[in-house]
Amino acid sequence: MPALYQSNLSSLPLIGRGKVRDIYQVSDDHLLVVASDRLSAFDVVLPQPIPGKGEVLTRLSNFWFGRTASLIPNHLTEVPVAAIVTDPEELATLGDRAMVVKRLKPLPVEAIVRGYLIGSGWKDYRKTGSVCGIGLPRGLRQADQLPKPIFTPSTKAELGAHDENVDFAHTVKLLGTELAEQVREISLAIYSDCASYARERGIIIADTKFEFGLDDAGRLHLIDEVLTPDSSRFWPADDYQPDTSPPSFDKQFVRDYLETLDWDKTAPGPELPQAIIDRTADKYREAEQRLTQTP
Repeated sequence: MPALYQSNLSSLPLIGRGKVRDIYQVSDDHLLVVASDRLSAFDVVLPQPIPGKGEVLTRLSNFWFGRTASLIPNHLTEVPVAAIVTDPEELATLGDRAMVVKRLKPLPVEAIVRGYLIGSGWKDYRKTGSVCGIGLPRGLRQADQLPKPIFTPSTKAELGAHDENVDFAHTVKLLGTELAEQVREISLAIYSDCASYARERGIIIADTKFEFGLDDAGRLHLIDEVLTPDSSRFWPADDYQPDTSPPSFDKQFVRDYLETLDWDKTAPGPELPQAIIDRTADKYREAEQRLTQTP
């Protein structure tokens, strides 16, 4: 496989490969996380990479980790990647795609916050008038902004399986009342702060997914990735219209294309046309540039 599709570091033990990230053991306390250019859609890893995607995800996550550090600690360390990967050729293959992080205990839920009614939330609302057990006003349209952001967690699925939306009561069963409430509160706080920041830069964060972990003292940390085009739905504010599926800066562009195919959303995924790959890469880069104000 191409180097950007799958990292191959001989100097560190590989712990596992997720849908996008490769994880290596540095020590009992630290991990090296490499964001690949793999793209997952409908929980299936597609056969072609999106050039530059891994670097965009890592740089953007690092930006948001810095912005949210006053709200919650995160898994970043001050250890430079070059201090861990000392082989020049291996280091060169990583570019900006790697980070050295604390080794924490991940929580078994994905903390999803929705500010707008779209995706699986829109589908649930049309069926039940609620999302993850949260009742919503009647008459809402697709892509309408919600009266206030809502916390709608899901369970984590194994690679190739689908995540399952759950209600808050189920989250309490998994985490306990105190930790579940803490996760809900901080998720909503992060979303509100960062969505306001993004809106000033012309991007609506319609919804997003956070992941959390605990250290040995039981202290909650923000982990994995934060507010990237992979974990969030980004809309250009100047093109936003309710009662539609707005254009996006994220992998929804790929999902929309895949929905036009005769594909049952199980592995293996279909090949993407080069034009879809190139446009997706452009969208990821534009999202990063707008949010971080890079040239």
